[in-house]
This record gives sequence, C-alpha cells and structure tokens, in this order.
Amino acid sequence: MRAVKIYTKTGDAGETGLLDGTRVLKSDVRVEACGAVDELGAWLGVVGAQGLDADLAGFVSRIQADLLAVGARLADPAHRIAERVPKTAIALADVRRLESWIDRLEADLPPLRRFILAGGCPAGAGLHCARTLCRRAERRVVALGPDAVEAELLAYLNRLSDLFFVMGRAANHRAGIREQEW
Repeated sequence: MRAVKIYTKTGDAGETGLLDGTRVLKSDVRVEACGAVDELGAWLGVVGAQGLDADLAGFVSRIQADLLAVGARLADPAHRIAERVPKTAIALADVRRLESWIDRLEADLPPLRRFILAGGCPAGAGLHCARTLCRRAERRVVALGPDAVEAELLAYLNRLSDLFFVMGRAANHRAGIREQEW
C-alpha cells in the first residue's frame, strides 16, 4: 500500500476537488460547509485535551468520527459515497443516540432556569465554544439549499449543538463549577 502524499499541488490555484471529481473554488459554499465541520472536529480535539472524564471523552471521540462522516457526505454532492462507504452514513439512529446522551446528562444536572454564561472549567468552556462552532457549521450546510443534503444530516447537526450545550454544563457540574446565570 502506497503512502498518501500530503501535498498534491492541485489546490495551488485556489481550487479543490470534491469526492465526485468536481473541481470547485475553495470559497465555494460546499467547501465552506466542509471546512466548518472540519473546524468543529479539530476544536473537539482541543476540548479532549482539556481533561474530560471518560464518559464525556467517549462522546467526543464518537462525535469526531461522526463529523468525518458528515464532511464526507458534504463533499459528495452526487450522493454516491454512502453506497460505497457505509461508515459515512448519518441516520436517524445517530440523531436518537445524541438525544439519549442529552437525556442521560440532563438527568444529573440541576434544572435550567435561566440563560447561562459560557465558561467554567476549560473543558466546559470549550464545549460551549463547540456549540457555537456547530451552529455555524449548521448554517453553512443550510446555505447549500433545501435538497443539498439528507434531512438526517441537518437534524444531526441541530441536535449536536444541543448536546454540546448540555455537555458543557455537565463538564462544569462534574468539576464543581457553578453556572453563572444571566
């Protein structure tokens, strides 16, 4: 097996290739969506380095893998990759998994009575930032148009930002950091 070469020089003129071979400008809305999802995944690497407990670290690891699948789906405007690469599927079951994680985490948290300020311990603050990055990624995906992606992919991103909010609360709660209400 040949090693993958990191530099290809094919993007030197400001273009990049999508999975179907289409060449587009790096400023294309689809590339913007892919980049926002990639940024979120990289940010989760920073969050993971902040000392998450095993439970939250497991969530982050699984979400990073899911985000690679989301990015692959976004880079495939012809919708052909799922047929060849099952690990790129994002289904209703994945949305339900996020909902079950939210429910499980919320069961151990004090009820939310007001808006809270983002912050707390480093991991909690990082998860609150992940929520905002996820919302930006969601907006970039929506900008592709109503038929550009599967409904489950949009639902996944929407639910994921909710999960990050609850994970941020949980990280702070587990660290003994009191939330600052607004």
